[in-house]
Amino acid sequence: MSALFQVLFLIFSVKFFGEIAERAGVPSVMGEILAGILFGALILDVETGIITFFAQLGSIFLLFTAGYKEVSLRDLKPAVLVAFIPTLTQLVFAFAFGFMLGKIFNFTFLQSLFMAVALSPTAIGVVIRILIDLNYLSSRPGLVMLSSAVLDDIIAISLLSLIVTFARFNRAPSALAVLTIAGKILLFLLIMYILGKYFFPRLFVHAQKMHAKEAVFSLVVMTALFSSYLAELFELHATIGAFIGGMLISEIPLAKIPDVQSKVEGLAYGILIPLFFAFIGYSIDLYALVKAGIFVPVVTLLALSGKLIGGFIGSKAIGFNFCESLAFGAGVMPRAGIELVMLTIGRGIGIIGEEIFSAMVFMVIVSILISPSALKFAIQAERKNKTGNELKVG
Repeated sequence: MSALFQVLFLIFSVKFFGEIAERAGVPSVMGEILAGILFGALILDVETGIITFFAQLGSIFLLFTAGYKEVSLRDLKPAVLVAFIPTLTQLVFAFAFGFMLGKIFNFTFLQSLFMAVALSPTAIGVVIRILIDLNYLSSRPGLVMLSSAVLDDIIAISLLSLIVTFARFNRAPSALAVLTIAGKILLFLLIMYILGKYFFPRLFVHAQKMHAKEAVFSLVVMTALFSSYLAELFELHATIGAFIGGMLISEIPLAKIPDVQSKVEGLAYGILIPLFFAFIGYSIDLYALVKAGIFVPVVTLLALSGKLIGGFIGSKAIGFNFCESLAFGAGVMPRAGIELVMLTIGRGIGIIGEEIFSAMVFMVIVSILISPSALKFAIQAERKNKTGNELKVG
């Protein structure tokens, strides 16, 4: 079966099942994941390279579009400071539960450490998609949730870099290695800030004057790809670079022309982003999953509860009410992009095997399926509570 037909079939499937999910009252992401699972079951000779490429572009444009169109840099700056405590608590609980999981199943110290780090990130892309679907992204809890997810992933990537060093050289990373990783992150952020402040605005002025068709739209797309590539050069995940790049050009009026925004959104949500979520469903190996046995429900339970409990406690500590804290805990439960990258790296260098990998991918899928419903329940409860209070005051 040709790669062209497979891409055509997958795009049709994600739209079909996404529509069914929406009509059933759940976010379309759930239908898109189901489409990926069915695609893997029905298509035997899958062109994995092509599907992976489209999925990577989907994850990049999901984060880029969120930064470019949905998130205000001015609103996010104060939210980052507020997000520090809930980020810390959810990381501590997720890390502790992951390490405990390794000890329960008699993993080596390195494997236990890897599991702890692998349970730490939050899927920024999934969180953004759910928050947008539920019209909650611009709320204070939504912005804090998003900021926490960004901080979460930066910390988790830094820890993964240390573990990979440990695995390759069979020794703990030196203080110099730790400082090098921190330096790379800070240097990347500094370079992106300088580009966003001084270089990108001038580029868009020149693009606006060009006679070539769709020059501004092309420059927006190139900014997404360049930011992602630059992040990878600094050994960060491409999606973090895409998100930051999107936020930076969202402050440039010429980059925010409605017609250009509409085209970027059409490319992202019409094609690429649904393929990313379908790829998550496709990634699961059902045979290896069955062989993993009891490990599957245990890892799923610990992964979800660690984030939920840690997020709830941390958000209560910064003054959120019960429903907002529940929404925060539910919102940071999903894993996907960076988690899947971590698992692929862990499998590639021999820290984990196929069974653990498939079980963890299954956990990722469950987290994405459960989180929207849990978050929707908490948001509806919060809105009911606010409406009740307003009626009492009135």
